[in-house]
Amino acid sequence: MILSFLFFMFLFLGGIWTMGISFGLPDYNALAFCGGLLLVTLSLAFMLRERGSATRRSRNWSGTPTE
Repeated sequence: MILSFLFFMFLFLGGIWTMGISFGLPDYNALAFCGGLLLVTLSLAFMLRERGSATRRSRNWSGTPTE
């Protein structure tokens, strides 16, 4: 649980950093910004999907409605 949190936090902060430096790049700044946005989105999606989280769902993303 702790290692996955650290991994997702690293992805999240790395994505924010990548989006931040994209404005100073002379070339490929749009590609760097989209890459950073993808990293932030993936880190949030996988953190919300993690079992035993505060959402208290036993099978996340299973397609079944929750109570």
